[in-house]
Amino acid sequence: MAGFQSLPGFRDFYPEEFSRRQHIFATWRTAARASGFQEYDAPVLEPLELFTTKSGDEIEGQLFSFTDKGGREVALRPEMTPTVCRMVGARAGALKRPIKWFSLAEFYRYERAQKGRLRAFNQFNADIFGEAGPEAEIELMALLIQCLAGFGLTAEDFIIRLSDRDLWFFYLEALGFTDPQAQGLLTAIDRFEKMGDDAFKGYVEVHGILAEETKAKVLAFLKIKSLAGLEAALAEFNSEKLGVRLADWRKVLTGLADMGLADFISVDLSVVRGLAYYTGFVFEAFDRRGDLRALAGGGRYNNLVKKLGYADLPAVGFAIGDVTTGLLLEQRGLAPQFINAPEIYVIIGGEAERRVALADIQALRAAGFRVEYPFKELAFGKQFKVAAECGAKLALIYGGDEIAKGVVKIRAMVDRTEHEVPRDQLRAAVRDYLSGQ
Repeated sequence: MAGFQSLPGFRDFYPEEFSRRQHIFATWRTAARASGFQEYDAPVLEPLELFTTKSGDEIEGQLFSFTDKGGREVALRPEMTPTVCRMVGARAGALKRPIKWFSLAEFYRYERAQKGRLRAFNQFNADIFGEAGPEAEIELMALLIQCLAGFGLTAEDFIIRLSDRDLWFFYLEALGFTDPQAQGLLTAIDRFEKMGDDAFKGYVEVHGILAEETKAKVLAFLKIKSLAGLEAALAEFNSEKLGVRLADWRKVLTGLADMGLADFISVDLSVVRGLAYYTGFVFEAFDRRGDLRALAGGGRYNNLVKKLGYADLPAVGFAIGDVTTGLLLEQRGLAPQFINAPEIYVIIGGEAERRVALADIQALRAAGFRVEYPFKELAFGKQFKVAAECGAKLALIYGGDEIAKGVVKIRAMVDRTEHEVPRDQLRAAVRDYLSGQ
């Protein structure tokens, strides 16, 4: 018997991989808490209807869904948005607004596993409920930028591509398109980057051939890359709706620029996010080198809470996954080498020295330091080698001479400098050294 393997699209996390994932999670948590977001969690199993109400019955083919022993139609969650809408909607009247929540959770999709996309994956989700103005978009995009910049990534590594489904609808309306025609065109626009002119075939089959002049205006609008370009393109229309959206664009771009984040933002109207529940600004984070698929995505979804049966509540959010983030960090050389490394490795001379060292080891651990030591007697040289290989910052040396003098020799592993401290001052000396690193 060859033993068992994990299922396709699912991952085992051995300690090194697990610690790298925890490093990603810790960076995201730090960014969210610094921005005043509160963490929540929810069941991994939900009623199937929660997801079909949001996305339509066709979503079931992408889910791990089944009938449970109580006869209920259920599914493992493929995303967090319907769940957080359910939770917020249930207590909307009692929650102080704006509601700023985040979560770190595992999700499941029954689809073909490929690079950057697995059947089981983890995502960071951040959402703001109860704020209808573009201030919520500013706050969320700033958080998304920090979720990546916190690893040491810069504006040379990634870009946030910003678009607006409402702007597209109002622009197409100004060109004379009906709402169903505009919906069909947005589907084509969403595919245009990958498919080129073939993206319009589906629209033509349903709604008829596009006039060349009109199609040229749509493609020209699609290629706009700046606020000035938007202003110029919309100047010919006397539309109050377009004027309001343009004012919102100015507010978002000005707010992000005031935060010093302008280099991370790009106007890109090709991003329309094919999911129909988005109702305004939409945005995606992309690898500037183009090696990976979208790193993160989100947007405004003002109607979803109401659609699920709760009070009408404006909402905007985004999600970023651990799979593509991990790949990006590896490509940029930013995946840390020693994540769970001990801060201290204890070098022990013999049995007499071990008895003294064990008391100090336990005291240091109780004080919160990460300390390791050899279980068996080893030569000093081999112990120092282990200390270096495990990534310890300090080696504490307990030899016969040190025990006789009542001191511990501290060696900094980076430059091999050494000094002795009395045993009763050890914790303070270790804390001072490590706090200076």
